[in-house]
Amino acid sequence: MIESARRFRGGGQAKGAGQGERGERGRLGLVDALVQLSFQVQALLGGIVVRHDLSIIQARLLGILRDRAPTMQELATHLSLDKSSITGLVDRAERRGLVLRTPSSSDRRTVHVTLTKAGRDLTRTIEGEVEHDLSTLASGLTAEGRKQLALSASALVSADLPRRARPRKEGRISGRRRSSAGRGGR
Repeated sequence: MIESARRFRGGGQAKGAGQGERGERGRLGLVDALVQLSFQVQALLGGIVVRHDLSIIQARLLGILRDRAPTMQELATHLSLDKSSITGLVDRAERRGLVLRTPSSSDRRTVHVTLTKAGRDLTRTIEGEVEHDLSTLASGLTAEGRKQLALSASALVSADLPRRARPRKEGRISGRRRSSAGRGGR
């Protein structure tokens, strides 16, 4: 697993427990711990959403819509997707009866997206499964350890909000240029 984390970071030798290699008593360093935890959480989420015939990005869409009715542009920004990608994502969810587009009362060009009853029901089901599985994952921690993990994770997520709020540059995915295959050239 550590080797996969090193490959994920771009290879090379780790420089101490804070960056890579296992530190004292076999504990992972910060980078490996975060990468490995990310892998575990993504695998857990992937297993749950596939049982409901969803992708991770579709589940993220439903999660965003739990407590708000954003515009298509706000969704695109939050999910770091371009206009055509968010349109396709919402189209697929709408065909499944999970979301509804509603014209804005103040600007006819603007559309808000909300969950339907079926979308809310599915979101609650997935939330319950995620809560159960993540609680199981964290069950080896003390109550204080779970509290500290929640505080630390919240701090990291909050610190990342300004970066995620910046608009994406067209033609780029996660900081890399798209290849012709990435544009449907398969």
